[in-house]
Amino acid sequence: MKKIILPDEPQIPILPNLFTAGNLLCGFFAILVIFKGINSPDWVAAKDCYRTATYLIFASCVFDLLDGRVARMSGQDGPFGREFDSLADIVSFGIAPALLVAKAVLFELTPPELGWGIGILYLLCAAMRLARFNCMASQPKKEGQSSDFVGLPVPMAAGAVVSTMYLMIYLTDKSVDLGPLKYIVAVAMAGVSILMMSRVVYPSFKHVNFRTKGTAVAIVLTALFIVSMVMYPWVMPTVVFCIYIFYGLVRRWIDSKWRKCIEHDDQDC
Repeated sequence: MKKIILPDEPQIPILPNLFTAGNLLCGFFAILVIFKGINSPDWVAAKDCYRTATYLIFASCVFDLLDGRVARMSGQDGPFGREFDSLADIVSFGIAPALLVAKAVLFELTPPELGWGIGILYLLCAAMRLARFNCMASQPKKEGQSSDFVGLPVPMAAGAVVSTMYLMIYLTDKSVDLGPLKYIVAVAMAGVSILMMSRVVYPSFKHVNFRTKGTAVAIVLTALFIVSMVMYPWVMPTVVFCIYIFYGLVRRWIDSKWRKCIEHDDQDC
């Protein structure tokens, strides 16, 4: 009888994957809370559920930030963690935000097909962005290759969408008419979907750790950021995610402009 040879089991570091599991569970609970909001009898009860879902997705962002950093600091990053992280991300940053915005905003648009299309576009782009990242990460590193992200990272795209939803919920508490804002959210969701699959380069901040040295200006800006988050928690997450998104776009525009100047030897540049 021929002996069956099984493939080797991958090594599974405990601590980094516990953070990834936290990411996945927060996404799962966010989906449950969203379904509870969908079945709520009125908008007030549904709004509380949607607000809780935004907190859970923000918590997923924190876990996602920590799992890779812990893995790199402990020298335990590997293919299992990368695949597990992507599976968790598609739940927390793909399905959960799409479901949240679809029920609260997209299905209220006219025509309804527009909302369906944007929701499907976001989910597909998030899944393909994660698959593309894994393919690129598994390839051998080239000399001088940057560690920055190609395309908008899925957690940042989800953060931008969910933080905008959080701002909308706050505005409804202040009795602000959200009619036009719903279309702005829809356009923003379509925009981040396209950016996820784009070639725009975004910083990864993988080199930033507890040993990283900063300047006095960086310390002051960080302190101001923390104070602003405490004083204006309803709007600052949206501002932070938007700054990150536009930073990549502006940097790409500047790089493209200088490249054209060099190629054409333009003296006016």
